Amino acid sequence: MGALRSPPHADVSTPLFVPGPSLAELDERARDIFRRIVESYLETGEPVGSRTLSKTGLSLSPASIRNTMQDLTHLGLLGAPHVSAGRLPTHAGLRLFVDGLLEVGDVGEDERRSIEARLHAHGRNFEDALNEASSILSGLAGGAGVVVTPIRDAGVKHVEFVSLGVERTLAIMVFADGTVENRLIRLPAGVTPSALTEASNFLNARLRGRTLVEAKVDLRAELDRAKRELNETAARLVEDGLAAWGGGEAEERALIVRGRANLLEEPQAREDLERVRSLFDDLEQKEQLIQLLDGVREGAGVRIFIGAETRLFSLSGSAVIAAPYMTGSQRVLGAIGVIGPARLNYARIIPLVDYTARVLGQVMNA
Repeated sequence: MGALRSPPHADVSTPLFVPGPSLAELDERARDIFRRIVESYLETGEPVGSRTLSKTGLSLSPASIRNTMQDLTHLGLLGAPHVSAGRLPTHAGLRLFVDGLLEVGDVGEDERRSIEARLHAHGRNFEDALNEASSILSGLAGGAGVVVTPIRDAGVKHVEFVSLGVERTLAIMVFADGTVENRLIRLPAGVTPSALTEASNFLNARLRGRTLVEAKVDLRAELDRAKRELNETAARLVEDGLAAWGGGEAEERALIVRGRANLLEEPQAREDLERVRSLFDDLEQKEQLIQLLDGVREGAGVRIFIGAETRLFSLSGSAVIAAPYMTGSQRVLGAIGVIGPARLNYARIIPLVDYTARVLGQVMNA
């Protein structure tokens, strides 16, 4: 791990709750005690009491520590799960810690090589690379890895159907920005090489230079005529090909989620099954989650959402660490991130998300 530094390009979402105090409002003692409580909570997930803190090297009595903890509680930075328990940071407290006190390290050299090798191994098969990126984050970060697929706004450059045997064909679509989409399609009975060529020529004549969204609207009206003009199997290929390509419309964009099982393995999961169940429900809200991650597209680096800062995760009290992945010309394609409990290991996950997003952008721009 390299030298410690501040979170890369950390950005703050608009909170749904009233923000807590700033670090400038805390004296040195309060700031030190607050930092120790949050760091202990992020490591153990357990409430922290004054006696525990007095054993960490603080030259203060438990009574003095307790008084400061009460002040931090009144400020809304700490909360008590039970009357007799220690204190835990609130979501506002975690936000203050992440923005002002958190220091993160660089991604380790071995992890860098692993991320690069796994993503570049898929060549120009971007769909596999996106799935791999989600798996990488879920494995290294321990939460659920999420990826929103790109909005397809580049024009079509070339379309081709390539036979892979008697039952399957590979539908290849090359876009003006250099990206390639491949789809496996089951062949209709009796398809000949000439039918594959006929279907390819038909789509090339109508798609070249236009986005899929634009072309699909017009082509729907032409499909009936295509069925009359083309060989029957070629017309079927055209129809199947258009159905296979998503077209980039918002409702058809994919949300890739990997590592849901990780959320059940955290120490507090069994004790708080209702929260975990709520988080699983949140992960099923595809449109809302895509909308949240699309908000990351507006920034140039990592964004962090904690609990009630988003309506989607306010009930489960979960956190999201996400970053955009973009082309070399800084055109944002989509977003990638990690979702998990509010006590995510921010110091480790922030640089992992940041680096994986940058490598994914290089792969998409290769």
